[in-house]
Amino acid sequence: MPNAVALPVVHAEWIKIKSLRSSLVSLTVVFAATVAITLLVFATVGRAEADNAGAEPLFDAFYALNFGQIAAISFGTTAVSSEYTSGALRISLAAVPRRGLFYAAKMAVVGGLALLVGLVTSFGTFLTGQAFLGEYAIGLGHSGAVRACVGGGVHLALMALLAAGLTAVLRSGVAVLSILIPFTLIVSFVVGDVASGVAEFLPDQAGQQVLHEAPSGTLGPWAGLAVCAAWAVAALLAGWWAVRRRDA
Repeated sequence: MPNAVALPVVHAEWIKIKSLRSSLVSLTVVFAATVAITLLVFATVGRAEADNAGAEPLFDAFYALNFGQIAAISFGTTAVSSEYTSGALRISLAAVPRRGLFYAAKMAVVGGLALLVGLVTSFGTFLTGQAFLGEYAIGLGHSGAVRACVGGGVHLALMALLAAGLTAVLRSGVAVLSILIPFTLIVSFVVGDVASGVAEFLPDQAGQQVLHEAPSGTLGPWAGLAVCAAWAVAALLAGWWAVRRRDA
């Protein structure tokens, strides 16, 4: 899309998200909740857990990212669902008749904001937790640490885009949250207990492979992130089809 056409649309989508309180709150919670939980856990039981024989220092450093991804899902959902709950989609499409351009601009803003906040959250979480571990602390020079911090931020952005694309398909934020939140909190772990090979390919589990220093499953760190990206792309394409084909 030519920059002269795309930039005003992207700017308009940024203004919409900035003025939507629920989206801004969700985006803020991605960072605030993740770092707060890290602070609480590592300040209280961090050293005791680090001393366990089965501890995995790098992966354990991102424990709170499990909660951050819930906030990322909420952000992606509310950023899109507002178009349907308020009837704003008709106005948006009247202003930008090219539905593909409108959809691409919205997802670019959602993905860009989620990536920025995700990277800050991931690095902030890692550094905050290590500050309480004393002799057990690892730094960014630890094997795989920078990769995990970057990958953790990308993972949060992908989960937000997965939710955004699915919301465009279902046109209901409540429906999407009712599916994705139980899925990430419960279903993927149940599937993992029953068939661990299958669970590796679920979006949340696959994306978190990048947080391990040495993943032991089928997927490596970047392959796992690629699987998570494939889920997000599939949801985005389905959302693009829905926006283009359905009435506002």
